[in-house]
Amino acid sequence: MADKKKRVFQIAKELNISHTEIMEFLEREGLGVGSHMSPVESDVYGRILGEFAKEKVLVERRQKEKNRIDIEAARRTERVGKKARFDRILTLEEQRQLEVEEAAKLKLEAEEKVRQKAADEERRMKEEEFKQLAIEELQRQETDGSDGAEMSTAKAGQDSQAGSEPGKPKARLKRINIRDIESKIEQGRKRPLRKGKDKETPAQPKSVEQTLRQTLASISSKDKRRRPPRRVKSAGEEQADIAAGRPEIHVHEYMSIHELAKAMDTNPMEVITVCMQMGIMATINQRLDMDTLTLVAQEFNFDVTEDTVLNDEAILQELASKSDQGESVPRPPIVTVMGHVDHGKTSLLDRIREANVVGGESGGITQHIGAYKVDVGKGRQITFLDTPGHKAFTAMRARGAQVTDIVVLIVAADDAVMPQTIEAINHARAASVNIVVAINKIDKPEADAERVKRELSEQGLLVEDWGGKYQCAEISAKSGQGVDELMEKILLEAELLDLQATTGGSANGTVIDSRLDRGLGAVATVLIQGGSLGIGDSFLCGTKVGRVRAVIDERGNRIKTASPSDPVQILGFESVPQAGDRFIVFEDEREARRISDERSRTKRESDYRRKSVKSLDEISKQILEGQIRELTILIKGDVDGSVEALVDSFSEMGTDEVAVKIIHSGVGMVGENDVLLAKASDAVIIAFRVSTSTGGKALAKQESLEIRQYDVIYDAVNEIKLALEGLLEPERVETALGIAEVRATFRVPALGTIAGCYLREGKAIRDAYLRVKRNGELLHEGELTSLRRFKDNVKEVPSGQECGIGVDGFAAFEIGDIIEIYDVKEVKRTLA
Repeated sequence: MADKKKRVFQIAKELNISHTEIMEFLEREGLGVGSHMSPVESDVYGRILGEFAKEKVLVERRQKEKNRIDIEAARRTERVGKKARFDRILTLEEQRQLEVEEAAKLKLEAEEKVRQKAADEERRMKEEEFKQLAIEELQRQETDGSDGAEMSTAKAGQDSQAGSEPGKPKARLKRINIRDIESKIEQGRKRPLRKGKDKETPAQPKSVEQTLRQTLASISSKDKRRRPPRRVKSAGEEQADIAAGRPEIHVHEYMSIHELAKAMDTNPMEVITVCMQMGIMATINQRLDMDTLTLVAQEFNFDVTEDTVLNDEAILQELASKSDQGESVPRPPIVTVMGHVDHGKTSLLDRIREANVVGGESGGITQHIGAYKVDVGKGRQITFLDTPGHKAFTAMRARGAQVTDIVVLIVAADDAVMPQTIEAINHARAASVNIVVAINKIDKPEADAERVKRELSEQGLLVEDWGGKYQCAEISAKSGQGVDELMEKILLEAELLDLQATTGGSANGTVIDSRLDRGLGAVATVLIQGGSLGIGDSFLCGTKVGRVRAVIDERGNRIKTASPSDPVQILGFESVPQAGDRFIVFEDEREARRISDERSRTKRESDYRRKSVKSLDEISKQILEGQIRELTILIKGDVDGSVEALVDSFSEMGTDEVAVKIIHSGVGMVGENDVLLAKASDAVIIAFRVSTSTGGKALAKQESLEIRQYDVIYDAVNEIKLALEGLLEPERVETALGIAEVRATFRVPALGTIAGCYLREGKAIRDAYLRVKRNGELLHEGELTSLRRFKDNVKEVPSGQECGIGVDGFAAFEIGDIIEIYDVKEVKRTLA
């Protein structure tokens, strides 16, 4: 029979490392696995051992070193007491002696554990044998008793007729003596009788069932009082359990140990014990992440299934099963316009909508997603999403691709394929959406559409003109050339997709963007993807709950209902939701609030765990390498998408020496609380397209706190980059000046020993840096404090001349020494 394959988590447990490290290694080697439960072949197992065996040896070596330090500390504490001060460090011989003694002690403890385990096993086997004998005796007596009862009945009938016959004994049940059963078990063993127990006490006349019940109850109570330790299963047994199928339990992220134990119907102390064996010092209220929950459940022979409370798709499926979804009807396609910055995305939408949107954007750059629904004639409609092209808005482009049906990839004919163009292609492919290519600015003299098609083919995007499957239109958003043709290609692509949606049941959609309006409060732009949304509907959106107070279209008109593919602004949020959150309508508001509370608790735990907690080792490392300098900032923006982009851009700027620390980010104007927080944290406030309240301005002026206002993301990113570069230590660049040879030494009363030198090359400058070398070995580094030519003090001596050189702090010159003279300049460094 072939050897059973080992799974990733079993190998990780064997090597005492995380299963994610093994999965990352296999991914690098081109041997990617689906999850930590995936089995691996024997040759792959060998490669894993070859890669991580040294890690295992290093861990064991560190553990031994830690044990040695712990032993030393314990011995010193025992010797001098708790309040004693350690006046010396043990020698190596003393340390080794302590190690030998501790090893002997550990060996004795291990032997004692083995003896105790053997005794427990012997006791358990004895109780099992005792229980079996008692049951057999009961069954035999029940059989004898039934026979005796029949005989007694027959005899009773005879006595009523002829009286009793002498000489025939009456049938009766035999009484069981527990000590007789025990004597059978102990037969062949000689045990000394205990004092006072040398005479057998006759058993009380009890029934067989009562005696057996008491015996089994006694055994059960002993099991409860002293439960044997849980046996660790071998890899083969775990494989057998997996093949046979384990029972499943439903868990959710950051479930407490108490909740997990309840789900597994286990004592919480046993779960805590398993966690401690895994190196997790946990309490009954400790919350565990999903990986730890999975490993702990596997130790108790359970498979885990993640609870649907955090899964929007599962909630939607459950709601759909409870309500009538109505008939499926055709819906307008959702089209996302993507491309590199300044390639004409917003100008194309401007042409389609026949409204000047670009004029409202700072610097002609789209700051956040705009969603528009346009009528293209004959009762046909298209919903457009405009995503920013700046590299900082990667997350927003990915979010736009996830909710769209068709991506219009716009490329400037005079600029060709650029980095954000490639990124847009990757987002569209990852979301499995169709792509229509639009080559813009075709009316420019330097336009080259064929070059664009060639570069797109290099990215695997072959247009129909070149024999591919992707539709392509050559357009000019400025003049309108080719725009109608592009619209027809989009509608043709949508017709092939056969887009349908249900108008009945609970409405659902995705938050495209959100903001905090001074008069309206929290406002979210939501793209409806199913159902029908109306005024008064209760909804859940991420961790936020609310009731729809108003629905506004993209032109600012209030409407009563919204249908699939409608981009609308919704009022009624208690606070600003995050872009990308799913928007789900609930008939029962209490159920929505229950899920919201559970999600909020999980989010708090997740945010807490993301906070960096520095260990002593990390602090020591920073002391050795130089403390990291941080630029602390607080970000406030007009919409969630822009704030998200700023946070992502600033977080990527850090190096080993400098980093950006974001203490808070949010949507809305800068208020007094923001100023107080920034003052307490010594932070700079970044206000992106938002104003500052009157109280905030007065407080900032009083505290001399800087509030930086920006309207274009370029400016904010560049200025923070310059500020970080200012925190970098300047680079010290060394420039060689000259080399002098010592040919004589003489002493001057006021100056000390002076080296009479001949300048072989370069020049000597007073107050420059120098190195004194003898036979290639460095003797001294310092400054040239005295430079004389004959008896005159001079600032500089050229090559080929003699001079006297004095060095503060060094006088041991010898003839033949070489003095290297150099200068050091500080050069400003950049993050690159």
